[in-house]
Amino acid sequence: MASSPNHHHNHTPNGDSKTHVPKKPKLSPAFITASEIASEFSHHDPNIARINNGSFGSCPASVIEAQRRWQLKYLAQPDHFYFNELKKGIHQSRTIIKDLINADHVEEVSIVDNATTAAAIVLQQAAWGFSESKFDKGDAVVMLHYAYGAVKKSIEAYISRAGGYVIEVPLPFPLTSNDEIITEFKKALEKGKANGRRVRLAVIDHITSMPCVVIPVRELVKICREEGVDQVFVDAAHSIGCTDVDMKLIGADYYTSNLHKWFFCPPAIAFLYCRKSPKCPELHHPVVSHEYGNGLAIESAWIGTRDYSPQLVVPSVLDFVNRFEGGIEGIKKRNHETVVEMGNMLAKAWGTHLGCPPEMCASMIMIGLPACLGISSEKDTQNIRIHLREKFGVEVPIYFRAPKNGDVESITGYCRISHQVYNKVDDYYKFRDAINQLVSEGFTCALLSN
Repeated sequence: MASSPNHHHNHTPNGDSKTHVPKKPKLSPAFITASEIASEFSHHDPNIARINNGSFGSCPASVIEAQRRWQLKYLAQPDHFYFNELKKGIHQSRTIIKDLINADHVEEVSIVDNATTAAAIVLQQAAWGFSESKFDKGDAVVMLHYAYGAVKKSIEAYISRAGGYVIEVPLPFPLTSNDEIITEFKKALEKGKANGRRVRLAVIDHITSMPCVVIPVRELVKICREEGVDQVFVDAAHSIGCTDVDMKLIGADYYTSNLHKWFFCPPAIAFLYCRKSPKCPELHHPVVSHEYGNGLAIESAWIGTRDYSPQLVVPSVLDFVNRFEGGIEGIKKRNHETVVEMGNMLAKAWGTHLGCPPEMCASMIMIGLPACLGISSEKDTQNIRIHLREKFGVEVPIYFRAPKNGDVESITGYCRISHQVYNKVDDYYKFRDAINQLVSEGFTCALLSN
């Protein structure tokens, strides 16, 4: 991409055009080029069509170099690093995140290693509410049926074990509108409040993982407030760098997102936002170290000797994204537009459909796979994914949708494709052609199970 001249320069910096010769206008720095992007991600396996950024993210070479510099700083003189560099560096990263997510105070932002850790922190606090008899046994925690598997396990470990009543919001798939989500969510809250119970916590995804859908979080948080839900936790593992993230607009009590998925950080780093409010109890990191009792942000900044470099490179990541036209907002917009275009191309090639309308996706989208592939179980999705990786060099997650009563020849397999700045259209053509080849050869998943 070529840059354009900066037309807002000042030819007469001292305000006197008669006595100063106009300076030559400065050109704005050029945006990152296609070859520079290729160089930044040249460590990616060139034999793989990597259309699964959503699972593990990606990290450019310039950020990896910045991470290595932080690691060497620590290794060169650990004591100096601990006493003079670490807290200052993490505070700088928290300040950048606070601005990115439009939080009021840097004190509301803690850095942890991933969204799963953040979920454990919030759910641990809720579990204490039950065990310390602040909540009644049988009070409810509501979560979406699409909730991430690890978060479901955390709810089982913390809430169910402590005596909480867990309600899953059933959601259809494919989806046609947000109204389907809102209707089911309201029903779940009614169920949670039945027999005089209280809904103590609602756990809401911002972008579900599998199947992948952008959830109308603002509307659901508003409903929670109207219905008297004590607290709202938004598990937004995919959100930052992928969709709009604004703490003031969303209005949740707690919100977490990974920065290693869609914000180009190395693994592993996430933020946990905790709204400043007298109603929000003090949270604690589950790994207790010397900083216990000094507030979650300080506790999280030191949980023993470990590699903190992913938490320190956020300024370098900001420099990287600002090399793109429009910065992270421009990246999000182009990723969305391209993934929708590629999703439609694949659906047309296979004679299938998208899993939801384009406005309900961000940088990932679900597409139905041809029914003749015979995907009939979770095991089939694993087998065909391995087959696509090993035989065709395509990395893409597959979702099994159990057929509904009366379905004939219905689509039971969906793929989730991602688009990130390093992807090329050939990645998606490679996937299209692989599926077309399997169909033309009469392949079915039953062949792999043998």
